[in-house]
Amino acid sequence: MFSHVMLGSNDIERSRSFYDALFAVLGGEPVLGDPKGRLIYLCRGGKFIVTPPIDGAAATHGNGSTIGFAMASTEEADAWHAAGVAAGGTSIEDPPGWRERPSGAMYLAYLRDPDGNKLCALHMKD
Repeated sequence: MFSHVMLGSNDIERSRSFYDALFAVLGGEPVLGDPKGRLIYLCRGGKFIVTPPIDGAAATHGNGSTIGFAMASTEEADAWHAAGVAAGGTSIEDPPGWRERPSGAMYLAYLRDPDGNKLCALHMKD
């Protein structure tokens, strides 16, 4: 359904350190760049882009927005979360763990990136 996800950043090098750590856990390909200063990550068939805003205004996060990353296991979700915190992210909401939902049990771990964007690691119970 989606071709890519793109988030804005006010400090691309800070974002590079943060997202390099997250995508290393997931086995993503090394970051690519483009002439506009974007960071482009390729992972599991998806494309994730971090960019300075093209209009020159400050990047802001969307209140109520979350970008979710599918995890192969709870261990991968925990490693992703730990890597994000170690690279300057902030752990938010409840600690990583199982949540019961009407759709089934889900293992969730939440972070805010250094620019305030909300990210989630999600593993569905088999």
